Amino acid sequence: MNPIINRYDFVYLFDCKDGNPNGDPDAANAPRIDPQDMHGLVSDVCLKRKIRNFVLLAKQAKEPFDIFVQQGAVLNDKILDAHKGLGHDVDAKTKKATREQVGTARNRMCQRYYDVRAFGAVMSTGANAGQVRGPVQLSFSRSLDSILPLDLSITRMAVTDAKEANAPNQTMGRKNLIPYGLYRCHGFISANLAAETGFTDDDLGLLWEALKNMFDHDRSAARGTMAPQKLVVFKHSSTLGNAPAHKLFERVQVKRKAGVAAARLFADYDFVIDREALPAGIELMELI
Repeated sequence: MNPIINRYDFVYLFDCKDGNPNGDPDAANAPRIDPQDMHGLVSDVCLKRKIRNFVLLAKQAKEPFDIFVQQGAVLNDKILDAHKGLGHDVDAKTKKATREQVGTARNRMCQRYYDVRAFGAVMSTGANAGQVRGPVQLSFSRSLDSILPLDLSITRMAVTDAKEANAPNQTMGRKNLIPYGLYRCHGFISANLAAETGFTDDDLGLLWEALKNMFDHDRSAARGTMAPQKLVVFKHSSTLGNAPAHKLFERVQVKRKAGVAAARLFADYDFVIDREALPAGIELMELI
């Protein structure tokens, strides 16, 4: 199939109740926050991981929907496999790839791996397949209101070895969570970069499917209840685009309802889309 020919910008809203949407390993896994205003943050990498995991489940790692960045994967081995499949006599140490071989290996990686086509990848390590800048880019997600990080104590009844069996107290642990947070993410899809990686309409449809369903396949007690709430897509009629993304995003307004002191549900917010006088060449789609 041919690459997409339209630019897309989108607003993605998701929430987390009684869980930790994205812990910071440098802060004892506490929920990420902006210390200036205490708004919650979720990294783009966090959402991309969930998208990758959904694609793996949906497509069972079958080409062209295999995933390059997987837990425990040795990336240099995958790069070398691409070269070997193309008949290139290279390795990671003594036989370096030529510029032409790097280019063909790069194209092969785009053909095989969904996440390379979508998000791009640095593949210049090992046997070297170059670098790819992906057409799909996500911003950090930011909560609409300040969040309340909680650090709770937990205990367990079992012990790990006999020395602990007669201890007077059960082993103590910690769990981080927030009571509630509604997060807003902005996404951008470039048709120009899609032409370079081969990102198609089928790939785009799979992205929308992942954003709708990925939280249902990523459940854990630590993450509480996470759910997508809104996905508003602005489709441009041209490759370069017909309006600035930030002006389109301003049309999507989310505010806490009057009289709600602390939001605990998505229903505690008013959600409004300004559909009037859209710029020429812009189609608005509400997918969730």
